[in-house]
Amino acid sequence: MPHDTIEALLAAVTRDAPLREAAVGARWTVVVTDTDPPRGGLASSLGAGAEGRAAPLPPERELVRRTARELAAWLRTQTPPRSSVGMAALGALLDVDRSRCREVNAEQLLLARAPGRRVAVVGHFPFTDRLRAAAAACDVLELRPRPGDLPAAAAPDVLPRADVVALTGTSLLNGTFDDLVDLCRPDAYVVLLGASAPLHPLLLERGVDVICGTVLEDPAAAATAARLGAGFRRLPGRRLLALAREDAD
Repeated sequence: MPHDTIEALLAAVTRDAPLREAAVGARWTVVVTDTDPPRGGLASSLGAGAEGRAAPLPPERELVRRTARELAAWLRTQTPPRSSVGMAALGALLDVDRSRCREVNAEQLLLARAPGRRVAVVGHFPFTDRLRAAAAACDVLELRPRPGDLPAAAAPDVLPRADVVALTGTSLLNGTFDDLVDLCRPDAYVVLLGASAPLHPLLLERGVDVICGTVLEDPAAAATAARLGAGFRRLPGRRLLALAREDAD
């Protein structure tokens, strides 16, 4: 069944809530529930995908008339920017077990694993060059390749050979996550990272060893910054957390 991870995440939602804000900025999308206290979810703001497909959004005044659960269902479209709104809404509804999380970022985890190993990265991250320098070999797959990158279509050749795999959380937004994780070897160390990666143990059951995601401790401030086009480092009230499988060392 295609996109069964998305269906499982949606099925894990046990609540609904009215909306206070649905901020869709140039870089980030933030959904804030009208609850006490407010809950917030964050996702990358994706534009038209590789095939040029896009699902236009209604204005925010219409978005906030829907509930968070209604917007979370937009993840099924697998088409930006609605899928970005869907992931942010899902993040506002899912509970994060912070007792199971630790404060470590994906770059630290990947650099520690890279020496002597073949690494594959889906998505071009700011630390890509440092990872290339540390690994025995490092392949970077991108929908829009930069110099030195490989096209995303090379995934069936690259991922089965990798000892360490870094998957971008946006793979959940564009419908590629299930196919990508299925290409990884059972013994590969797989990290799902980025603001669009929900910190939910269900993803650990799908073959991910560690999820490196973000929680919003001041959703309203993050929504304001997102509207202004702030970069990730300038989003206020964000906290980087990692959720790992118990047997992932």
